Amino acid sequence: MKNAAGKEFERLVQIMRVLRGPNGCPWDQKQTHSSLRRFLLEETYEVLDAIDANNSSSLREELGDYIFEAVFVAQLSEEAGDFSVGDVLNTVCEKLIRRHPYVFNRKSIQDLKITSENALQIWESIKTEEKLASRESSSIDKPKTLSGVPPSLPALLRAYKINSRAASVGFDWEKSDDAISKVEEELSELRCEVESGLADNKLKAEIELGDLLFTIVNLARKLQIEPEGALRKATEKFINRFERMEKNISHRGHSLRDVSLKTMDKEWELIKRQE
Repeated sequence: MKNAAGKEFERLVQIMRVLRGPNGCPWDQKQTHSSLRRFLLEETYEVLDAIDANNSSSLREELGDYIFEAVFVAQLSEEAGDFSVGDVLNTVCEKLIRRHPYVFNRKSIQDLKITSENALQIWESIKTEEKLASRESSSIDKPKTLSGVPPSLPALLRAYKINSRAASVGFDWEKSDDAISKVEEELSELRCEVESGLADNKLKAEIELGDLLFTIVNLARKLQIEPEGALRKATEKFINRFERMEKNISHRGHSLRDVSLKTMDKEWELIKRQE
């Protein structure tokens, strides 16, 4: 299985080189790092969709597309003389060994009982140390714990990563109840802004809403729940319930625009009880 994987990966790399070569594909030949950004993002979400659908056949195909995009980007970098796909693989292998000392260097922390939670803490701690060391060696400004989290990430994911970085150096609540209390505090502040007149305080309300969302993300991290996945599931649940409600009302000869909010709420609660 291992040899087969290596052989097929090398085959993919060679195909990519042919596509970019003199007798290759005109479309592939004109691509740049910038032009591939949207395809990388699209393939990422298609992989997530396949996972959510629990469709192994689709997942296999979408993972192939995702890996292809990574090889495509690496090929462009190799042509520019920066690094090869082999360098990419070596870098990630070395990183995995370095950030899993309890697996590959057991003597260093042999007395520590590893759980999934402190495994993540060790990963984040080593990652932060690497970032700080890199900045010190290159003399780029003052080292910053939160540096290196891409601004281009989706806001929810970026907030999660920022919170994780801060927690890795001890800036964290002791328990989940403290995070819940902070959520309630932020919600109360938002309520005050809304009740004081949203039209006149929209900017303040936006700030308070942002604080609330950021705190909820932090609570998710504290509960070891990935917020992006939780929100995706909640959205799908809403879609399923809404479509059932629309279908039920339609079967009675009405459209949603014809009925009152009270009627829709009643149908919604019925669907929830049935679930």
